[in-house]
Amino acid sequence: MLKLRIDVDYPYPSRAKSFLYLALRIKSKKGKDYLRNSRIIAQMINESPKEVMAYWFFTPYTMPDTKLLNLLPPQKHEVALHVATKPFEEWKVLENETNRKVQYYTIHGTRRILARLLWRRGLGEGQAKIPNDFPLKSFHDLPTFGLDAIRFDRGYEGSLKTAQEWISQGQVTSIHPEWLFKESKKNRRGAYYDVLKSLLEVDSELDSLRFRKKATAVLVHDSQEYERSVNPSDEFLEKLSGRDTDIFTFLERKWCCPLTKHPSNWVAEDDNVGLLEVKDYASWWSAIGKKTRNMVRRAEKEGVKLEVVQPSPWLAEGIWKIYNETPIRQGRAFPHFGESLETISAMVAAATKSTFIGASLNGELIGFIQLVHGQDITVISNILSLQAHWDKAVNNALLGKAVEVCANRKERWLMYGRIGNHPSLDKFKESNGFIKFPIARYYVPLTEKGRVTIRLGLHKEWKDALPKPIKYLLIPVFNWVSRTKVKIKLALK
Repeated sequence: MLKLRIDVDYPYPSRAKSFLYLALRIKSKKGKDYLRNSRIIAQMINESPKEVMAYWFFTPYTMPDTKLLNLLPPQKHEVALHVATKPFEEWKVLENETNRKVQYYTIHGTRRILARLLWRRGLGEGQAKIPNDFPLKSFHDLPTFGLDAIRFDRGYEGSLKTAQEWISQGQVTSIHPEWLFKESKKNRRGAYYDVLKSLLEVDSELDSLRFRKKATAVLVHDSQEYERSVNPSDEFLEKLSGRDTDIFTFLERKWCCPLTKHPSNWVAEDDNVGLLEVKDYASWWSAIGKKTRNMVRRAEKEGVKLEVVQPSPWLAEGIWKIYNETPIRQGRAFPHFGESLETISAMVAAATKSTFIGASLNGELIGFIQLVHGQDITVISNILSLQAHWDKAVNNALLGKAVEVCANRKERWLMYGRIGNHPSLDKFKESNGFIKFPIARYYVPLTEKGRVTIRLGLHKEWKDALPKPIKYLLIPVFNWVSRTKVKIKLALK
């Protein structure tokens, strides 16, 4: 059984708002944000197929309202006391307000002087004192680990593995709702939602989502939006709005699955993909120019061997060498520089929907292309080669082999990113038969903050918001800044 200890220290996701209410002694149970993260955790527990028992420890300022109590059936949840200052008085209030029998307690502790003042404790009093005749059982006696703490120290993979080991040993998992989505370097707490989701085996439909800050709003997209059609349901958006998200964005895969209609509050922006319609290899070969055909032939003349390769240590090590050959590619910082062999090996092993094409010379991998096979499309995820062999036109040959593979697999569409943000790369795509295929990207506001962000146009990427002539003037500046930052970072190591 997964045992959860949930210390509900503060009533709101915003610590500033919680501190204000605490300082003013406001015991309010109103507002949609009141105990919002606690409700999310309760819903996750209720949806979990695993055997779970959650012990909820409430302070006088986090008394559960009716909405939260309705999510705490006794089969999976038990109400308990988080002692703030007056154990007996707080115990009776909690039982009266919840109409639940309380058996356990924990003690709310404070290390900082300001927090002690907020809780009306003496400067030397870090926590309340429990009388000897206090009848409730202490939950502190059970072996416990803090999930939000190890999430900060060990990241997702490390904390998930550690949590699973400790849970198997019978330890209690301790969490604080305030850190569900937020990280604090000062408190050394990590946003543990991703780990808790995995432990409870819930919200699998959110696994491929990626969250990022845009202005002050949190914007989320599906990392597989090119490979499969996304048409969010009301239920999906409602769940997402409760996951600390302000805007959901997705694209219309117009080449295969155009949207016929959509709600009026979905905001559409012009977007594009670099798309090649694959009929057969011969048609592609005749459509590209003579110069491009000569480039494709050059690799073969130089003795480069092109073939589909299976995931293996040889492939992973070859990709690792290519990634770490140089910190700068195409005039800007290369994001994969510095990645470990272990990370790349895991990536290769996990790419079950991909085809890798390798370019080798004398047994050494000097270039590769990764094709991700989706619904009605194949996406070029990576195409890279060693700079030391650029004179052999390896990338052109890899792209030609990719067209051949798609033609043999009867895959009609081959996609190569977007067109419009990298002049030299755009030229390479267009010379190999890719066109700028217009599509729409939709932005769905989920909160008032999201609506304001979209209304002000802050949801757009700066490269897309600028007029094309200005953007092309600024791209060299962006590249210079990118190169300079990585050079400084490497110099400081």
